Amino acid sequence: MSKSFIITMVVPAAILGVVSSTDAAAPGIAFKSVTVDLPFGDATFPGGASADAINNNCLACHSADMVLRQPPMSRNAWAAVVDKMRNAYKAPVADADVAPIVDYLVHTKGTGHD
Repeated sequence: MSKSFIITMVVPAAILGVVSSTDAAAPGIAFKSVTVDLPFGDATFPGGASADAINNNCLACHSADMVLRQPPMSRNAWAAVVDKMRNAYKAPVADADVAPIVDYLVHTKGTGHD
């Protein structure tokens, strides 16, 4: 099974060379909707209940395989990654889930160094 997404691009008229609002677009430019089929990923992070926080928060944007293929990092580095996801990318991770996610990553992909 795959997931389908429709990709839509909005391009400013100035980039397309549109002279006025009555012009449709610059010559030779055609627009069409494109459907992209992405592979269905149903893999979760292993570990049962100890993986609940990471499964419930991180799988919306990342596959478990992508995260588990990252290099081992220290607790401080994993904490910085989770902080970046929350603050820079606005991942809706509750404060209460941060420590369990970092603990899981350190246990699974940590270096043993802080």
